[in-house]
Amino acid sequence: MLAIAAAVIFGLALILDFADANLGDAFTPMTLLLAGMFCLALHFAGVGVNARSRVGSRR
Repeated sequence: MLAIAAAVIFGLALILDFADANLGDAFTPMTLLLAGMFCLALHFAGVGVNARSRVGSRR
């Protein structure tokens, strides 16, 4: 789920960068890129993953 959120954030950052939009200091493309990287880091660390839902382990 965090990987999907990161993809959405990266897409928004790309659109803002292409449009050269100015939404103030809070929502710059660099800020959104860092937020996306943070979501990916949490995803790779296993945050938000249910340990019981392993595929193929029906014992």
